[in-house]
Amino acid sequence: MLDFLAENNLCGQAVLRIVSRGNAIIAELLRLSEFIPAVFRLKDKSDQQKYGDIICDFSYFKGPEYYEGKLEAKPELQDLDEEFRENNIEILSRFYLAFESVHKYIVDLNRYLDDLHEGVYIQQTLETVLLNEDGKQLLCEALYLYGVMLLVIDQKIEGEVRERIHIHRNLPLLTHTLYSPPGAKRPANYPESYFQRVPISATFISMVIGRLRSDDIYNQVSAYPLPEHRSTALANQAAMLYVCLYFTPSILHTQQAKMREIVDKYFPDNWVISIYMGITVNLVEAWEPYKAAKTALNYTLDSANIKEQASRYAASMESLKPQVQQLLKEGFLREEIVLDNIPKLLNCLRDCNVAIRWLMLHTADSAYDPNNKRLRQIKEQVINDSKYNPKILFQLLLDTAQFEFTLKEMFKQMLSEKQIKWESYKKEGSERMTELAEVFSGVKPLTRVEKNENLQAWFREISKQIESLNYEDSTAAGRKTVQLIQALVEVQEFHQLESNLQVCQFLADTRKFLHQMIRTINIKEEVLITMQIVGDLSYAWQIIDSFTSIMQESIRVNPSMVTKLRATFLKLASALDLPLLRINQANSPDLLSVSQFYSGELVAYVRKVLQIIPESMFTSLAKIIKLQIHDIMEVPTRLDKDKLKDYSQLGARYEVAKLTHAISIFTEGILMMKTTLVGIIKVDPKQLLEDGIRKELVKRVAYALHKGLIFNPKAKIQDWQSVYQSTHIPIPKFPSVDESATFIGRLCREILRITDPKVTCYIDQMNTWYDMKSHQEVTNNRLFSEIQDTLGTFGLNGLDRLLCFMIVKELQNFLTMLQKTILRDKAVVDVFKAMLTAANPVQGIVVNASKVYASAVAKTQKIWGAYLEAIMKVGQMQILRQQIANELNYSCKFDSKHLAAALENLNKSLLADIEAHYQDPSLPYPKEDNTLLYEITAYLEAAGIHNPLNKIYITTKRLPYFPIINFLFIIAQLPKLQYSKNQGMTCRKAADPVDWPPLVLGLLTLLKQFHSRYTEQFLALIGQFIRSVMEQCTSQKIPDMPSDVVGALMFLEDYVKYTKLSRKVAEAHVPSFIFDEFRTIL
Repeated sequence: MLDFLAENNLCGQAVLRIVSRGNAIIAELLRLSEFIPAVFRLKDKSDQQKYGDIICDFSYFKGPEYYEGKLEAKPELQDLDEEFRENNIEILSRFYLAFESVHKYIVDLNRYLDDLHEGVYIQQTLETVLLNEDGKQLLCEALYLYGVMLLVIDQKIEGEVRERIHIHRNLPLLTHTLYSPPGAKRPANYPESYFQRVPISATFISMVIGRLRSDDIYNQVSAYPLPEHRSTALANQAAMLYVCLYFTPSILHTQQAKMREIVDKYFPDNWVISIYMGITVNLVEAWEPYKAAKTALNYTLDSANIKEQASRYAASMESLKPQVQQLLKEGFLREEIVLDNIPKLLNCLRDCNVAIRWLMLHTADSAYDPNNKRLRQIKEQVINDSKYNPKILFQLLLDTAQFEFTLKEMFKQMLSEKQIKWESYKKEGSERMTELAEVFSGVKPLTRVEKNENLQAWFREISKQIESLNYEDSTAAGRKTVQLIQALVEVQEFHQLESNLQVCQFLADTRKFLHQMIRTINIKEEVLITMQIVGDLSYAWQIIDSFTSIMQESIRVNPSMVTKLRATFLKLASALDLPLLRINQANSPDLLSVSQFYSGELVAYVRKVLQIIPESMFTSLAKIIKLQIHDIMEVPTRLDKDKLKDYSQLGARYEVAKLTHAISIFTEGILMMKTTLVGIIKVDPKQLLEDGIRKELVKRVAYALHKGLIFNPKAKIQDWQSVYQSTHIPIPKFPSVDESATFIGRLCREILRITDPKVTCYIDQMNTWYDMKSHQEVTNNRLFSEIQDTLGTFGLNGLDRLLCFMIVKELQNFLTMLQKTILRDKAVVDVFKAMLTAANPVQGIVVNASKVYASAVAKTQKIWGAYLEAIMKVGQMQILRQQIANELNYSCKFDSKHLAAALENLNKSLLADIEAHYQDPSLPYPKEDNTLLYEITAYLEAAGIHNPLNKIYITTKRLPYFPIINFLFIIAQLPKLQYSKNQGMTCRKAADPVDWPPLVLGLLTLLKQFHSRYTEQFLALIGQFIRSVMEQCTSQKIPDMPSDVVGALMFLEDYVKYTKLSRKVAEAHVPSFIFDEFRTIL
């Protein structure tokens, strides 16, 4: 008959693919449950107020019009909705796909069952598949995995959160089940009503449960021959049965005989089970609502039975601990001892693993709800009767893991050399017999051995018999070898050969070789398989975390403990076999991602445990630093000898030496671990130590900066998306003390506060900020040198990037205000239209200029407050970015002159190439997929070789009246300013503050974001304003140049200076005689 899992068996392959996908879906659900955006839980009041209107659950479907109407009525809600979608779309897409795949899984399973029923697979029915060993396993797993998926979804991703995430697809399967975390009241008919949301064939469920009840579907009992180990042997099957019973709750409720049979077979001595990768369930609580199940379980939970089981494992612990420690003594496990005692060693392993499993599960805090009185009593009884001590249990786990690891490695080694050794023993034995035959021929001189042709022929025959033994046919070879040993014993007795010691020695040697052949032929792979089955630790995938503090404490006391922990981690890694087996058999592409997920989880746990080493190192370092700074005095270059004793400070120096030695011992401890393959991830101890030290360093530096940089004035990137955030060396998050997430944000906001253009005045020539009222210096460009010294280039560059993002945000908010407030105000737009008509043509002059301009400014006065604030903020941040660029460039030229020169030259040559390409498109140019320009920009910005004023921060669309709005804005600000020969343009009144450099740079930055024709039109309007007002002054015979014209001309001068453009740009709009007169004022 065709193998059920053969590639050409469509029936087998179809169900194998379903089961393989089931394991992959569970891994994805577990992975995603760690990345639920906090905002979907709506726990914080701020989140509820901000997102409450845009995040809905499935109640949305009862009245979608109401929710949509609410969104359409408020434009700011639409913006928030759009921003929220952009920020979370990537993770939400993963959730959608995972939830959809759960639904698709059960649909596919139902379709497969229908196909079986309708005879799509020739000669295969549900009954024949269940008769096949692989078929039976796969069908049981298919139903069980679906149940596990549903339980995982409900436990890891709360019902309300699921609905909020999956609002665009109303999947009934995913609606809220009212399930609450352990300790809360259990909903009625839960989880059976949840399991019945998608109907599944009752016949299929019944047959699967029948198989699980009666058969040993994985043939595990053979690995556990002792009857008291049976419940452990069937533990995986028991977990499957527990999940599958929820699909037919009638068995749990009413069928007492079946429940009694199930409990007697699977749960006679246990009531805490692991259902999948360490997810534990306590049957006392789980089966509480079901009459038949509860009654059946009462026998197991009888106080006398609990005492009997707990006392049995207490006795086991006492006897096993010294036994395993004896086996682990150096040099005890030798090859001949292992080969002679395979059954005893396996029995010891079984006893250890069974005891560890029972005690770990039945004392786990996660399995007992502290609010449930009965559970508390059971747990207390177990702990008391088993004399439970977590440290002793953990020690036994460590020793067992080490023993198992050593035994496995020895067995693998022996298996690989098995044939070579067997052949060499055979050759030695055969040669010994040939030599003896020659001795009895009388030819070979051997003292006092008479010629004996019979013995000669007999030994020759034995030599041939040994030679003819066949390695491939191990059973026959074994029987024959025993007969040959017997024959050699008999020949010694019957022919009185004992008198000749040399002949006796030859015979004894040959017997020894034949014995070794029997031992060697008995080295079978089945022993390794049994060890793999017995050593399963998947049930502890989550519980093991409760032993972390014990592990860390033992490492702190004895760093060499890491070598034993290595064996424990490898034992835990064997849990990966459970989800990966079917994925591997199906040759699924999910193999890599699922392996990486579970391996990554385990490696993260290894790192967590071993992090105690860097922590202890830094604690010792802190003590050393304290001693060196506060206790140990610095020895002067000249010293009186009678003061030598005072300066020696032997106690403090001994303490430093002791702490330094302790640090070196810690590093040695982690390096003893050796490079280890955990799952599919290679763990290098050197890398672990380096990452651990960096993690601790990041934590301590971040904490120091978090505590140190707290000031007291009166597009969001998720952690998993950030290139700067690492799972191994995370930047810690501290509780927020203001609106900033980190110390860099606080530092940035403090700089913005002290250089605020509303209260300070920036003098460009001196790179200094002065207080507007007191005229005292507030700060200057030395501030950025200080930051560079404190936070380094990376810190200063980070500050620059943050300012960059703040400018982007400010410009986006500004444009939103412009489009949604200014351009929707009909009265203001009418003023713009009238002004445009009056200014047309722009080459001419405006008649009655003062009145026209003053009227337009007066009518639009209300819009300029917010406009000015936004422009000045952008300008202020651009000044700060310029100062940072100067500081970075200055330090780069001093500290890395070759890098600075190389970057400048590369930048110039690239710009020259791009310019040449635009003049002649046949010349080369970096393609779209070439990251050169993007990468070089990061280097140039870090080295300060860039001009923030030339940067395009946002993409923009065409805006009506944009030049005229900016023109009216600038002439509305000119009356607030005055020209001073010493300081340039300054504010007239401190009560109405306007700072000139931020105003000019902010407006310049804004214009830079749009097409250059807008800037042309804007400059033309300023030129027209200057010409028109000067014309009016000439006609009215006013000798002095009006202050507004001086301000407008200053703006043109500064515009040319900051943009580094030719003077012709300004002179194109203003006659040269006006500039000549303006210079006399300067």
